[in-house]
Amino acid sequence: MTDPNRAQLVSVLLNTDGLVAVSAPASGTITILEVAVGDVVAPGRSLVVVESMKMEFVAKAPVGGVLHRVVVAVGDNVQEGEPIAFVEEGEATEVAAHGDEPTDAGSIRHDLAQVLARRTATLDEARPGAVARRRAIGHRTARENIEALCEPGSFVEYGQLVVAGQRRRRSMEQLVQISPADGLVGGLGRVNADRFGDERSRCILMSYDYTVFAGTQGTRNHLKCDRLFELAGEWRLPIVFFTEGGGGRPGDTEGGSGEVVPTFYLFGRLSGLVPLVGVNSGRCFAGNASLLGCCDVIIATADSSIGMGGPAMVEGGGLGVFAPEEIGPMEVQVPNGVVDIAVDDDVEAVAVAKRYLSYFQGRLEDWACADQQELRQAVPENRLRAYDVRRVITTMADTDSVLELRAGFGHGMVTALVRVEGRPLGVVANNPEHLGGAIDSPGADKATRFMQLCDTFDIPILFLCDTPGIMVGPEVEKTALVRHAARMFVAGANLTVPIFTIVLRKSYGLGALAMCGGGNKVPMLNVAWPTGEFGGMGLEGAVRLGYRKELEAIADPDERQARFDEMVAQLYEHGKALEQASNYVIDDVIDPADSRTWLSGALRSLPEPAPRLVKKRPFLDAW
Repeated sequence: MTDPNRAQLVSVLLNTDGLVAVSAPASGTITILEVAVGDVVAPGRSLVVVESMKMEFVAKAPVGGVLHRVVVAVGDNVQEGEPIAFVEEGEATEVAAHGDEPTDAGSIRHDLAQVLARRTATLDEARPGAVARRRAIGHRTARENIEALCEPGSFVEYGQLVVAGQRRRRSMEQLVQISPADGLVGGLGRVNADRFGDERSRCILMSYDYTVFAGTQGTRNHLKCDRLFELAGEWRLPIVFFTEGGGGRPGDTEGGSGEVVPTFYLFGRLSGLVPLVGVNSGRCFAGNASLLGCCDVIIATADSSIGMGGPAMVEGGGLGVFAPEEIGPMEVQVPNGVVDIAVDDDVEAVAVAKRYLSYFQGRLEDWACADQQELRQAVPENRLRAYDVRRVITTMADTDSVLELRAGFGHGMVTALVRVEGRPLGVVANNPEHLGGAIDSPGADKATRFMQLCDTFDIPILFLCDTPGIMVGPEVEKTALVRHAARMFVAGANLTVPIFTIVLRKSYGLGALAMCGGGNKVPMLNVAWPTGEFGGMGLEGAVRLGYRKELEAIADPDERQARFDEMVAQLYEHGKALEQASNYVIDDVIDPADSRTWLSGALRSLPEPAPRLVKKRPFLDAW
C-alpha cells in the first residue's frame, strides 16, 4: 500500500545535504527490501527489488555509507527514476550481501556446472570403454577423425547435448551415458586453412559415432543432419561426412518414422552445389550407405563393408545369413567402381580427404615439378609397345600433386586430379596397357562421371589421348557399349570448363573424338607429341579391310607381309602428327618437354572463375 505522505517526505529529503538518492530502476512494484535503515552499505549493494513485467530489477547503492531513509514499503508502486531510498555517504568496507550476484569471473554457478558436466560426458575422455573398443578394431573415434581433419580449435559443434529419442523407455541419466550427441558429431570447421586461409577452408564436418547404437540414424541425429545440410546449402560449405553405421535405428520412441524425414532429400539437393566428400571405415549399411553413395567421392578403408542392406535386413528378406564382412567388402566395391579411393586406415582416410578437398579450394603458390625432358622418352619409339601412362601424368604434373580416382575400376581410363603450377586440373587419359587404350563401357562411364565432376566445380580438364578407338566386338556390345560410350560425347559437348587435348600417340576413330570433347576444334588447345598418329581407324585394321582382296591375291606369305607393312607405313606417313599439323587438323606438334609450358600458358590466360552462387548442373551423377 502506498504511503500518502511519501511524496511530501521525498520532497523534503531531496533538499537534505549529504544524502544521495537511490532511484527506482524500473516502473513496477516493490517486492523485497534487502536492508534496513542504519545499515552500512558498500557501493553496488542491493537495497530494493522492483518487479516489472515478470522480471526483477535491483536498486543498488550508488555510493558507500549508511542507509539513512527508505521511503517505500513492500507492495508500493513506483515509477522509474523515482527516489526510493537515501544513503548518507561515508566510508564503507562492507562486502556484497548474501543475495547479491557473485563478482568472481572465474566462479562456476550451479547451472553452468550442469552444462559443463553434460558436455564433458559426451567427450572421449569420459568414455574410456568406448574408446578402448575402437582401439581394439584399429579405428579412431568420431571426434578423433574430425579433430585430425580440421585446424586445431576451429571445430564448432552443433547439437552436442542431444540424446537419443528414447525417453519413454530410458531415463535421462541412461541416455546421457549411452547416447552422447545421439550418435552424430557435426559442426563447422576449417580444413587446409594453413594453405588456403580461413575463407576458402570453411567446411561442414560430420561423423556418425559407431560407439552409439552402432552409428545408426536416430530421430534426433536426423534433425542434426538436416540442420547442417541446410547450413551447407545456405552458405555454400563443402561437407566431409564419415558415414560408418548400420542405417535406420528401430529403437527410438519419439519423432517421426524413417520414411518422413527430409534428410535424404536435403542431402541430395546439395549434389552439384558444394563438394560432398564421403569417408567410410568399417560397416556402412542402409541409410548410411545411401548418404555415402550421394557423395562426389567415396574414400574407404580396407576393412569397409558397404551395402544397401546389412546382415539383419538380408536375413529378414529371406536371402540368407551373412556376416557383415561378406556384404560389400572392398574386393567387391573397388573393382565395381563404388569406391573412388581405397586407403588402409582412418589415418590415411583423413589425409586423403584433406588432399581431395584441396583441389576445390583454389590455387597453391608453392610448387615444384620433375625434369620435363623425361617426357621425351615416355612413349616408346616402337609404336606398338605399351607403356605406363601414369608415369606421363606424374611427370607432367606438379610434384606429389596427383590424386587418382577409381583406380581399381575402368582400367582403360585413368582419371586424376592434379596441379600444374599450383592450379587444379582434371586429367582423363587412355591407358594403353588395357585393351591398347580402347574405350570400353567401364572406361567410358569412369571418364564421363569425372568430366561431370570437374565441370561442376569449374576445374579445367586435360585429355591425354592414346586410343585406337571405341572397343568393338560381339562381347563388348553385351555391355551396352553404344549407350555407355555415347555418354562421353553428350558430356563432352556440354562442358563449360576449358579443355585441352594432348595426343601422346594414337588418335583414331570415334574414341579420338571422345577424347577431345567430340571434335578436334572443341578443345582450347589440341596438340600432339611427335609420336602422334591419326586416322579413321587403326592403321593395321584399315589396311586389312581396305586392301583385303589385293593382299589375298599375293600368294607368297613373305611378299604379302612385306606389302602389308609397306601400306601401313604409307598410312602412317599420311597420318603422323607432323602431316596433320601441316593440314591444320591439330593446333601444333610440340616437344613433350614443353607440355607444361603450353598448359600453364593456356591456364594463365583464363580468368579466375567467379564464386558460384547457383548450381551449374542440376546434380552430379552418383555413378
